[in-house]
Amino acid sequence: LLTLGVFAMRALANLLGQLMPLEDVKVSALDRGFLFGDAVYEVVRVFQGKPWLEEEHFQRLARSLEAIRIGGVDLVRLRRRVHETIEAGQFREATLYLQITRGTSMPRRHAFPMQATPLELIWVEDYDDTATAAARRSGVGVITHPDLRWHRCGIKSTNLLANVLANQAAHEADCSEALLYLPDGTLTEASHSSFFWVQDDAVWTTPSRDNILPGITRALILNLAKRANVTIRGGHLRRDDLSKIAELFLTGTTSEVLPVVRIDGKPGGRGDPGPVTRKLQEVYSQAVREFLAG
Repeated sequence: LLTLGVFAMRALANLLGQLMPLEDVKVSALDRGFLFGDAVYEVVRVFQGKPWLEEEHFQRLARSLEAIRIGGVDLVRLRRRVHETIEAGQFREATLYLQITRGTSMPRRHAFPMQATPLELIWVEDYDDTATAAARRSGVGVITHPDLRWHRCGIKSTNLLANVLANQAAHEADCSEALLYLPDGTLTEASHSSFFWVQDDAVWTTPSRDNILPGITRALILNLAKRANVTIRGGHLRRDDLSKIAELFLTGTTSEVLPVVRIDGKPGGRGDPGPVTRKLQEVYSQAVREFLAG
C-alpha cells in the first residue's frame, strides 16, 4: 500500500481513496467545507484496531448527509477505506476522523453548485487515553455558558464556531467543558459532549427532540442503563437548579463516562464521582470488553 516508516503510528490520512501522511493532505481553497462549513463529520474511537460503535456512527453520518443534501457518497466504500486506513497504519488505540464536504465549485456562491464531487477525508491517529482515564477517576470541572449555536444541532456539521468559543471559555476557566444554556436558563448539552444528571434516584437527560446532537455514546448509555437497572428519564435541567442535583456526568467518544465534580467554581453534586456514575462507567467498560471479545 505505502511505505509508512516511522509515520505509521502517528497519523495517516485517506483522501478520496489515496493514503498519505496527514500533513501532506491538500484541500482546495474553493472547497465548500472550507468556505461555508458545508460539511459533516464523525469521530470514532478505535480499540485494538477495531472501530467502536461503527454502525451507529455511520448511521448518523448518513442522516447528516441527507439533512444537508449531500449526495453521491458511497458509504460502503467509505467504510472499506476506513478499515484499509486503520490496517495500513497498524493502528491499535486510536481515533478516527471522517469529514465529507459538498466539494469544490467556481464561482463562489452560497447556493448549491449544479455539479460537485463530494470530498471524502479520513484520518486515523494514535490516541493516548492516560489523561482522560485519570479524569474519569477523579472528575472534572465545567462552566455554564450561553448556547449561541444554530437551530439544527441534530446535524453533526462542521459549523462549530459557537462550540469553539464556549469551549475556549471553559479552557480559560481551567475546566474541561462548558454546559450550554438558553436565555431562560434551560441547559441543553455541552460544547462537545452530552450530559446526564442524577436526581430522585434516576438518571435524567435532555430529550433528543430538543435540538441536541444525538450523541452515539449518549445512546449507548441509555441502553446500558437498562442492563444496570438504572432508571432513565427525560427532562430539563435549569441553570438555577444545578445545586440541587446529586451527580452530573458527561458522555462522548473519548470522554466515555466522565464525572463532573465542579460547576462554575463550586462543588457539583456530591463534589466527587457518585455511585450511579461509577456504575455506568463499569457497564460501559464491560460493553467494550464484550465488543473486543466478540
